[in-house]
Amino acid sequence: MLAPDAVQASSGLDQSFLQPMGPVAEEQFNHLLRVIGITMVVILPVLIGVPYILWRYRYAKPKGEYRPEWEFNGKLEWALWGVPVLVVVVLASWLWYSTTKLDPYEPLGPEPLQVQAIGLDWKWVFIYPEEGIATVNELAVPVGRPVQLTLTTDTVMQSLLISSLTGQIYAMPGMTTKLNFAASRTGVAEGENTQFNGDGFGRQKFTVRALEPADYAAWTQRTPGGPTLDERTYAILRRQSVLAEARSDLGLEKSAEPIVMGLGATGIFDRILAKYHGGGNSGRKTAWGGTGLPSNAPGRGSE
Repeated sequence: MLAPDAVQASSGLDQSFLQPMGPVAEEQFNHLLRVIGITMVVILPVLIGVPYILWRYRYAKPKGEYRPEWEFNGKLEWALWGVPVLVVVVLASWLWYSTTKLDPYEPLGPEPLQVQAIGLDWKWVFIYPEEGIATVNELAVPVGRPVQLTLTTDTVMQSLLISSLTGQIYAMPGMTTKLNFAASRTGVAEGENTQFNGDGFGRQKFTVRALEPADYAAWTQRTPGGPTLDERTYAILRRQSVLAEARSDLGLEKSAEPIVMGLGATGIFDRILAKYHGGGNSGRKTAWGGTGLPSNAPGRGSE
């Protein structure tokens, strides 16, 4: 039987860059339109020319001139080779332009909102160091303000994707990557891990809320609905469990509701990173949540 959070995807969530909520997804959508437009230069002549040739040179009443000695036409050769070369050059130029414009490490504006993301099995922890809160499987951002997401993972390699806001980026234990994006309109989107990492992989999704600045301020000021994020609670979150199971382990109602917590210590993200660097095996065993592959909580699985 599926757990309460077995399926989080909903038709009410924006789940594609075809429904852009920010400038990064908008550029991806525009790039797709440009690619479709230029490839039509190659596809349309085929779609039109083949039926025309079949009609013009039909067996019943052919209209073409029979020239058995014909073997070369300069203008036709230029068209056959020149058009594909031109298409490749244009596509490569546009791809280069979009790739440099969408550099995930390049901030989209001054004073971006700093959010730290930690990938676990099978959930995401988001830390807001400036606001003093952390969430599990919920990411809220204010419309109109750039966001800089710093990522790592405390398990195997993972890949974060929020299709309607930004592209895909990998995270690895002991390392950080950056993802800069912004929301240009309000809405609710779906984020996910696209890197297979075990039984709960299909349920490692999270909700992304793009809120008006006033609503975002109210969201950050709400009373945390979960325990404080400290070494003990983090060790529970690091177990191989989906959101509903993690809530139950923390003494909360077993449901698919995201967890909101206060921060019980400073520099939590840096501590997670530091335990993978130096200190020897004894130091790693005493680090937050330990290192290596997490284990399932006693008596639990990914039902």
